[in-house]
Amino acid sequence: MQVQEDAVSDVVKRLRRAEGQIRGVIAMLEAGRDCADVVTQLAAVSRALDKAGFKVIASGLEQCLSGEGEERAADLAKMEKLFLSLA
Repeated sequence: MQVQEDAVSDVVKRLRRAEGQIRGVIAMLEAGRDCADVVTQLAAVSRALDKAGFKVIASGLEQCLSGEGEERAADLAKMEKLFLSLA
């Protein structure tokens, strides 16, 4: 199962945003910023990554729901496992 094409651009945007946030956190650490500020930014990065992951899973679920029979059940089980890995 692949990520749907329309979801890919959204996920890539989210990941690039998270990439920028991580660079910002590194700069904050190197500049000796307050730990509360650093942790706040790390939490934002974590949420951005979670949203990207959930978008990928949502894309997979859409594909699963369009399938039929045993293959659909197997795909849904895979998606459930992926979802729980992010939860």
